[in-house]
Amino acid sequence: MTHGKGREFKKLPPIKPENITDGYLQLLLFEAERAWTYSRELSLQASSNKEKASALKRNATSRFRRAVHWATQLLSHCQALHSSSRLSTSDLIQATTYTLILNGRFLSSRYDFEDALVQLSVSRSLLDELASSASTSRDQALATSFADEIGPEIRYCAHELGRAKAYEIDSIVKDVAAKHKNEIVEGYDSLIQKLAKESSGGVDSGKKTLRPIDWEGEPVPVRNPELVDVLLRVQEAEEKLIDAEGADKQTGEVEVSEEKKKGRIGKGTRSKRGVAAYDAILLALSDAEEVARKLAEAQQAGASSSTTVPGTRDLQFVHAFIVFQLLSRRIQRDLLLITTLIHQSQATTHNHPHNLVKGKVLSATNTSANSRREQTDARLFPAVVKLLDTILQSLSQMRALSVVDDSPDLASAVEARTAVTKAKRCRYLARCYAPLKRYAESLTLTQHATIHLRETNSLISLLSDDPINSLSQPFFPLTPSIVTSLEEELSADSLQFKKDWFTFNGGAVTSPSGPGSEAQQPKTYKKPLFYDIALNYIQLDMERLQERAGKTPETLPAPTGTTPKPQPIQSGPVQKQAEPEKKAGVSLSKTVKVEEVSRPSTPEPSSAVPVRSGLSSLLGGWWGRK
Repeated sequence: MTHGKGREFKKLPPIKPENITDGYLQLLLFEAERAWTYSRELSLQASSNKEKASALKRNATSRFRRAVHWATQLLSHCQALHSSSRLSTSDLIQATTYTLILNGRFLSSRYDFEDALVQLSVSRSLLDELASSASTSRDQALATSFADEIGPEIRYCAHELGRAKAYEIDSIVKDVAAKHKNEIVEGYDSLIQKLAKESSGGVDSGKKTLRPIDWEGEPVPVRNPELVDVLLRVQEAEEKLIDAEGADKQTGEVEVSEEKKKGRIGKGTRSKRGVAAYDAILLALSDAEEVARKLAEAQQAGASSSTTVPGTRDLQFVHAFIVFQLLSRRIQRDLLLITTLIHQSQATTHNHPHNLVKGKVLSATNTSANSRREQTDARLFPAVVKLLDTILQSLSQMRALSVVDDSPDLASAVEARTAVTKAKRCRYLARCYAPLKRYAESLTLTQHATIHLRETNSLISLLSDDPINSLSQPFFPLTPSIVTSLEEELSADSLQFKKDWFTFNGGAVTSPSGPGSEAQQPKTYKKPLFYDIALNYIQLDMERLQERAGKTPETLPAPTGTTPKPQPIQSGPVQKQAEPEKKAGVSLSKTVKVEEVSRPSTPEPSSAVPVRSGLSSLLGGWWGRK
């Protein structure tokens, strides 16, 4: 074997603390993580490959030792930097915690559960101190997530040692860490004191602090730093919306007073600003929902090694809560859009040129009749119906959430809002049919809306306290007074539809004088072919039928004894003279009572008529009278 062509290996001199940079510390951290990850991979291969299990386990143990070596070297450099005041106490405690976790896991893999329990318990106590003194919500969530990760390992070690209450992790950590913390970590108490001073004298980071989130009086835990980042963006967007609404309220009073003087209707620009603010919140909530869904899926995939703390809510609940917030904000945005559309249409109608005389607005009495005659924009009501469809979709998705299904009052409140939204949809859909002169459909939809309002009243009566109205910012306020006003509007619309229908064609279902469409033409019924065939073989008693119908049968004049001779066919003017004579005969038959004479029987066909043969004799009835 060669020796590198005569070159001898010279060990590098130890690096001086003044030359250590952040990159060097990160390099040691990455080396430790790489070695630990490779050891875990080899352990998984050993469980599946029985032939090479011993060799793989041996390699995994050696790589685990290398990870502990790199972590110990990282801790020594951090201690040197902290002594020279180049590293904060928080960073030193983080490096110490990381080294203790790796040591505890290595001892647990070597079945030394007692020492492993000591190492893990001290690291857990350090993580609790970091979480309590964190300056930002992200740092707090980061410490909490590491504490949740080593919780099952502490419980496993306590179970292997035969502890009676191995499931009480907090009590085990408090008991074990109090005995061994100064032995494992040099100057433990002094480090905690320095950490408290640093956290109290730190820079105020109110923008990076997440407000506590509650659901039905219980806190919603946010124990993941990824969730904290996206929820902070949601919080900032909500603050901007609140500020915008406050500014709109202040400027709105001034604008309303000026617009009243000028005779105009406003609120359009303020609504547009509110819609833009809601879009920012929806974007942030969409990102939060995606992050929560991925975390919940990852937790569900590793359900066997779940790190959920007992007594807290899991990520599935957090995901459902974020989806509820997303849907509620979406419903708020859609309701604001509906209000904006209606106000803009009212402003357009109010400022119509026909309502202005030399730059001045006419009075309400002069414009009330004109406003009824003016036709609303055909795009308004279909747009409102589409927005109501979106609200119905959001409410149906909200009703299917687990957080809503678990609360009976909240489920009833959501169902009540679904019913009242259906009523509003039927109302505006009826207004879409009215300009098309289809008043039957409009009245039918109005009746359906009334049924939905009855359902809403029944659901509201079951609620002792509406949980949506009791929120600090209710996204869909609903009270009995709102339902009552909607019922009055529906009754007014129904009455107006009936008046318009009667004015249009007297209340007929179809219009005899409409345009060329089939829907507006009167229906013509064609007599079935059966009756044409039956009259060829059956002689009906028309007098009896008229008596049954309540009509007096007309009497015929008595026939004379002579048979009238056939008259020759006369020209056109002579036929016209026969018509008044016929009318005169009818008038005489009504005034003069003539004796009833039995009608002569129908003569049988004479044998002189030539007999038809062939197909005409068989199907002659088909070509009879029609």
